[in-house]
Amino acid sequence: MVPRLTLPRSRRLRQRRDFSRLRQNGRRLARRELVLNWQERSVDGDSRMAVITTRRLGNAVVRNRARRLLRECFRRNQHALCKSVDMVLVARSGLVGAGLAQAETAFLGALREANLLSRQQ
Repeated sequence: MVPRLTLPRSRRLRQRRDFSRLRQNGRRLARRELVLNWQERSVDGDSRMAVITTRRLGNAVVRNRARRLLRECFRRNQHALCKSVDMVLVARSGLVGAGLAQAETAFLGALREANLLSRQQ
């Protein structure tokens, strides 16, 4: 059976305590296009994620595009994760002007470097 590639609200981090927990206790990986903060979930369940964009990236249009790209990368590759994790993706200037293919390459490269992929992508 093919898993569904949806991204419901239950798979998004929204609360301040989750962001603080990941910042203090999680692991961090920085790349040119993005920063990946993650921590394994103590309870079994689906992986959750959030995207952060700062005003340094550009105006609202640029920031929203970066958020949409990173959410789409997570949505398309969420079932390739080898363990259930909470992750926060922070967009960087290398993502500005990138297309979906470039964003997905950067996202998968970060996951591969963090040993979070269960199969070769």
